[in-house]
Amino acid sequence: MNGAESLVRTLIKSGIEVCFANPGTSELHFVSALDKVGGIKCILCLFEGVTTAAADGYARMTGKPAATMMHLGPGLANGLANLHNAKRARVPLLNIVGDHARDHLVHDAPLTSDVEAVARPFSAWVKTASSPDRISSDAAAAVSAALNPPGQVATLILPADIAWNEAQEPVGLVQTPSPGAVDDQRIAEIKAVLDRGEPTLFYVTGQAVTEVGLQALSRITQATGADMLTPINNARLERGAGRVPIERLFYPVDMAVERLSGYKHIVLVETREPAAFFGYPGKPSLLAPKDCEFHTLSTPGEQTIDALEELAKRLGAQNSAPVTSPFDPGNVPDGSITPDTFGAVLRAVVPENAIICDESLTSGRALFPSTHTASPHTWLQLTGGAIGIGLPLAVGAAVACPDRPVISLQADGSGMYTLQALWTQARENLNITTVILANRGYQILRGELKNIGIPEPGPIAAGMIDVDNPVIDWVSLAQGMGVEAVRTGDTRELFDLVQSSVKRPRPFLIEAQL
Repeated sequence: MNGAESLVRTLIKSGIEVCFANPGTSELHFVSALDKVGGIKCILCLFEGVTTAAADGYARMTGKPAATMMHLGPGLANGLANLHNAKRARVPLLNIVGDHARDHLVHDAPLTSDVEAVARPFSAWVKTASSPDRISSDAAAAVSAALNPPGQVATLILPADIAWNEAQEPVGLVQTPSPGAVDDQRIAEIKAVLDRGEPTLFYVTGQAVTEVGLQALSRITQATGADMLTPINNARLERGAGRVPIERLFYPVDMAVERLSGYKHIVLVETREPAAFFGYPGKPSLLAPKDCEFHTLSTPGEQTIDALEELAKRLGAQNSAPVTSPFDPGNVPDGSITPDTFGAVLRAVVPENAIICDESLTSGRALFPSTHTASPHTWLQLTGGAIGIGLPLAVGAAVACPDRPVISLQADGSGMYTLQALWTQARENLNITTVILANRGYQILRGELKNIGIPEPGPIAAGMIDVDNPVIDWVSLAQGMGVEAVRTGDTRELFDLVQSSVKRPRPFLIEAQL
């Protein structure tokens, strides 16, 4: 067998089941090996930002890495923004990036670049394969690195000659480290803080916002009077009726500072000290009171659930019932679609066990609190702040969970970054309902202008943040890529459209005019 076949066989032995691909010439031996060996579901994406975000969504829903296939340094560069989001989401993800044959590199062909240098800022593990006989062990090490708790981005670079030359038999998966135990002293410290009865906040993400983690937190906060909050964006949240509700820390700096005022202690659970997204003139970067003390219960990659349950036990709260949200779908209001009325529609229409991929940005800030009492669902968010994740994130979630309906809430401006994902949705016949929140501009930037002291943009600035000249026709764009689409500005019609769409095993797009 050649190196590419050895690589594919090793990936299969290591548990890789899906590859989101955008190949070029240097990856064609790998493409041929995927065809010859079989065993890996291959999904074509028309842009590398789609491949990386789709692999992110797949990992969030399965806990396992998918592979991506990208073409040389420029192809990898196209996918970096969503690798940044995947890195922030702490998911396992494996990139296979082709490179020129080693003896061709000296000729500085047009696509030659330093692929390792491109990969390193967004990968925890990077290696260029050096021998066909070692490609199997390199691949196993890459998968192992991706699975290093809690999950991380690994990038294996495959020179073309290593793919085509003869190779040895593949090896199995290299052993992956297990999550580390939380030091008992930390649990004792948090217990002592809570016993003092001073205003305390648990600031949590990761395993702490799983269904089991939130149940333990509910028991702890009931027993102590402490509060809990999560960052504005999380990789995954289990929400809705029957689950413990948790609010997010506000995005605007002034609101966040006010929300955190008065706390004497903040317990960090897989989080860092709350900080503003950006620095602003005359506003703080750190959001907590200056006299607030921070205490770390667990860090990413540690056994957070065990630590929370042990803390609840020491507080005598291990058997108390967690406080969960009731089921209350509310009523669908009549009239035009606004951010508030859209929240009411979503609460009423979300089907049980749905997956919501949220890149609604400005128009979606009211969606989160309004859906606490919706049917039980999973919520995926923009973790790293690099917009353009929503449409392909939904692809990965739908591939991971073909039995669950996916609802993609997409801002119109950021949707243009990776609209090629619609083509993949159609090609794979995925059950994804996309709702484009069409407010005709980068409205979040209007708020940012106010934050830096510019309440009303001038004509040049306004032209940089509006996308209404010409108006983007999302219905035509979707139909041009094989996705059925309609437009509406009415709340009841939106409800009916979403309700019917989630029951059909194919993609559908709704342009909701705000």
